Amino acid sequence: MSASSTARRIAATVLAAGAVVSAVALPASAHDGDRHRQHPRVEISRVQADSPGRDNGSNHSLNAEWVEITNNSRRPVDLDGWTLRNRDGDRYRFDDVRLAGRATIRVHTGFGRDTRTDLYQDRRHYVWGNRSDKATLRDDHGHKIDTETWGRGHRHH
Repeated sequence: MSASSTARRIAATVLAAGAVVSAVALPASAHDGDRHRQHPRVEISRVQADSPGRDNGSNHSLNAEWVEITNNSRRPVDLDGWTLRNRDGDRYRFDDVRLAGRATIRVHTGFGRDTRTDLYQDRRHYVWGNRSDKATLRDDHGHKIDTETWGRGHRHH
């Protein structure tokens, strides 16, 4: 009887230890889900805020500064009226843009000819802070779709 009760105590201890491990693992996966809001359909997928080389203000350098927007769903999304904004309030408005399913579009800072994969803000000055900034994507109703923040000491709004 003593061996049987010892076996039950060992089994209970093992089960309790397993429950603790599960409880510890749960917040990490829950946090990851919060960060991505259960994989939004449209998201800011990549940012190149610091164009390679010297920031000499040339159109080539301005266009090497960009933000990528990805549609993770299978269906196309109409981005008409959506906005992309930096922390200082500089805003780019999408005009008559349809993003295909499972596609990515790159929004460049400088001048160029818009295509299915590349859009141009037609600016003569850099928009994104090299060291720190925040990109916010909003839909045509002003609802926040996604944000991407980089650098140290970013202010929270």
